[in-house]
Amino acid sequence: MKRTAASLCLALFLPCLAEAQDYPIQPVPFTAVKVTDAFWAPRIQRNHDVTIPIALQQCYDTGRVENFIKAAEHEGKFGTEFPFDDTDIYKIIEGASYTLQTVRDPQLEAEVDKLIALIAAAQEPDGYLYTARTIDPAHPHKWSGPERWVNESNLSHELYNSGHLFEAATAHFQATGKRTLLDIAVKNADLLCNVFGPGKRHDSPGHQIVEMGLVKMYRATGKHEYLDLARFFLDTRGHGKSYSQDHQPVVAQTEAVGHAVRATYMYSGMADVAALTGDAAYLKAIDAIWSDVATRKLYLTGGIGAIAQGEAFGAAYELPNDSAYNETCAAIGHVYWNHRLFLLHGDAKFYDVLERTLYNGLISGVSLSGDRFFYPNPLESKGGYERKAWFGCACCPSNICRFLPSVPGYIYATTADRVFVNLYVQSTVHLQFGAHTVDLTQQTRYPWDGAVEFAVEPQAGGAFELALRIPGWARNQPVPGDLYAFAATDTAPVGLTVNGRPVALELHNGYAVVQRAWAKGDRVRLALPMPVRAIVANSQVAADRDRVAFQRGPIVFCAETVDNASASVRTLPLPAATPWQAEFRAELLGGVEVLRAPTAGGQTIQAIPYFAWANRGPDEMAVWFPTSSATSALPNNQ
Repeated sequence: MKRTAASLCLALFLPCLAEAQDYPIQPVPFTAVKVTDAFWAPRIQRNHDVTIPIALQQCYDTGRVENFIKAAEHEGKFGTEFPFDDTDIYKIIEGASYTLQTVRDPQLEAEVDKLIALIAAAQEPDGYLYTARTIDPAHPHKWSGPERWVNESNLSHELYNSGHLFEAATAHFQATGKRTLLDIAVKNADLLCNVFGPGKRHDSPGHQIVEMGLVKMYRATGKHEYLDLARFFLDTRGHGKSYSQDHQPVVAQTEAVGHAVRATYMYSGMADVAALTGDAAYLKAIDAIWSDVATRKLYLTGGIGAIAQGEAFGAAYELPNDSAYNETCAAIGHVYWNHRLFLLHGDAKFYDVLERTLYNGLISGVSLSGDRFFYPNPLESKGGYERKAWFGCACCPSNICRFLPSVPGYIYATTADRVFVNLYVQSTVHLQFGAHTVDLTQQTRYPWDGAVEFAVEPQAGGAFELALRIPGWARNQPVPGDLYAFAATDTAPVGLTVNGRPVALELHNGYAVVQRAWAKGDRVRLALPMPVRAIVANSQVAADRDRVAFQRGPIVFCAETVDNASASVRTLPLPAATPWQAEFRAELLGGVEVLRAPTAGGQTIQAIPYFAWANRGPDEMAVWFPTSSATSALPNNQ
């Protein structure tokens, strides 16, 4: 696998050609991080071994690949359901490219090269790339409109396709040093610059992501017009529907409304542009919108988008359980957005939300075997939800393909004199920041155990700060704000030592910051207490009144009937003071912590991590339990 100097310095956000203005905190690229734990490492490997191959096969079996062949030959009919089906191939290429940076796989690389050749053949001479029209321009897909772009603000998804192309192209260039897909993307991006902008077309993207993609293209190529166009696509909004966040200018928006995936992609693009241009109005808007989500529209699992109709945010505190939508793609977009806000602000509250989403409502979207998927992720089931091998609208499986290999890039971040540890994942990382070069090794069984040890190995002596995130759940605050609260306060202290000596825990924006002149052999130990905690919702959340949920560490638990055959888990009363016992079961569900407790009726209830539900077939499931028999018969979907 060939790599160039340019490709190696092109990280997820970290630019080779950066403006003086940029994110004040820089993520450590996942290529610098080797994950060695028993939780994430197997998932990343399974994504390579199982998920990417079956997703590729589905793209062949369902006609997605054939669409590119037909477009190159200009004959036949568009063979799949949606005009954005091209993006499934782009997302799989992106995920494969991320994987190729850490796993040598000539066969996968050859398959990617084959797909890129088909994409190149399907591209029109001026750079237009949209098989739903190119195959038969006189009879395009019914969503596309009779001419290019005329239905872009509504249903055509032409710019959405371009956005995913750009994300795939920059990832492929980063992984291999090859320009094959990047050159295709440059040709398409140049076309967009010629068509859209001041004095040209003013269509706002109907489904956002082109904004993020253009920023990545700017970082990869240094062509400032790509950044300018990203900003133009944001600033042209305010003349359409709230469904696609087009109801107001972006800087005037203060609430999360409409389609949750489109929203989080737009907010992420706004964060990128704000970082690179210093636009304070963008930052003010996304900060206000984030507060709206975190304090009024966030599920306990970190899911967002409560309403199936429009895959949309609901009203404030509208958080039904068995009809919760919580699309897997929305969870991924939520991680993108919160990560960027952390890079802008350096506040742990964004990672408190990111971690909740990551460990619960995101990985619930893919089966433990890596070959079955959820589109929605509800918090209650009467038994009707079942994981699927694929979907007609397959955005979620292909999004999982591209997201999982990038997880190591969310663990660490740096400034000139500080290392942030944001996620506790057993790993090794080679860090270069400011004047420092440091190897850091993290050992932990997290999320099952809160004990974490760091070996700090600087190449030369020097003072810098090690900032360890103390999760909100370890500080008696499950989420920022008062949407959820622990039923009782836990007084067990967080422990921190350096070379065996206790260090006073003084928090700065949610981080315990250790500043010292580090030397080889230094050891830092963090102890995060992990009792089982009962959680209650704000009284304004009608669906969760007089109900309780349970969490241990970052993991939200649920009960399934398969583990509790003699009880209806949806109506089983469980008081907040339920005396749970936690036990790790290596033979169950790939190895998970389970909770067991006696019930008032003399039975025993068992709870499993929410992310692992529905891996043994469709089943009744509940996250929120009535606190007494008086409320057990009430519906949990108000």
